Amino acid sequence: MGPHVVRQLRGNGHDVGVFHRGKTRGEFADGVKEFNGDRHKLEEHALVLRAFKPDVVVDMVLVTEADARGVAAVFEGVARRVVAVSSIDATKAYGVLHGSEPGGPVPAPFDEDTPVRSVLYPYRGKVPGLDDYDKVLVERESLAHPNLPATVLRLPMVYGPRDRQRRLRELVRKFDAGRPAVLLPADVAAWRGARGYVENVAGAIVLAATDPRGAGRVYNVAAEPTLEERAWVAAVAAAAGWRGRVVEVPADRLPEAMRGGFNAAQHLDAATARIRRELGYREQVAFEEGVRRTVAWERENPLPVRPEEAEADAAEEKVLRELGEWNG
Repeated sequence: MGPHVVRQLRGNGHDVGVFHRGKTRGEFADGVKEFNGDRHKLEEHALVLRAFKPDVVVDMVLVTEADARGVAAVFEGVARRVVAVSSIDATKAYGVLHGSEPGGPVPAPFDEDTPVRSVLYPYRGKVPGLDDYDKVLVERESLAHPNLPATVLRLPMVYGPRDRQRRLRELVRKFDAGRPAVLLPADVAAWRGARGYVENVAGAIVLAATDPRGAGRVYNVAAEPTLEERAWVAAVAAAAGWRGRVVEVPADRLPEAMRGGFNAAQHLDAATARIRRELGYREQVAFEEGVRRTVAWERENPLPVRPEEAEADAAEEKVLRELGEWNG
């Protein structure tokens, strides 16, 4: 997202400085001032960053409570506002989705006033390097400094060219392999998960950075409507030109490894009326075009099939053959 945010800000005539590790030199628009260093040692660069005198600080990599506290320590008394990039994973709905929160599903679509998770550190012991990750604490700390008001943006699953999580890769590689059918657990097929195309999400970040009305506010950012998974798969298939079949199968007829692995009764469907109403947010790139661009990028940047993926493909084919759904 970062390069898109920078380009859009520069395109709107703003002076922009970027603090980064120096591994992406040459990706920024002309006239951008660069500061190199370790994001998690921000205080070591306080003097030079304060000398830049930013009106607004946009923090794209707020991972921990300490990160948010460090931003305030460096920029309080210098900048007017902070845009804190958070995630929908701060909500209680995300905890219910993954089984860490008590109680039944949070009604969806949910707005920015939905409760946040009560169980902290969702990736502790699960994802290396993310033991202290928690957007709940990031938001709380970011909003705790009245002399440096924050605008918090809760982002969805962001897809697009250069997506490091390669969210479309699995579908695209199956479609391009000419598989006559793909399998979708029936409960997952009906699940709704918020997504956003990278340039559109970047546009929301730019809007929050340039509109002071967002000070002290929390905004969900996502495309609307939030599609059911079956509709999302169909959209990717259309962009890829794939004409096979999507076969929905009840989860109890599938091996454990082929089930969704989450509570599909909990939709991750975030309402975005607030940012559209208060800041006038609108998508810049049409949904179909965003998916098409992402599919094209995946094809231009293929990755080799990993052994575990080949094993999963074979298991899926076996189930589809048993159902009589494999013939072209």
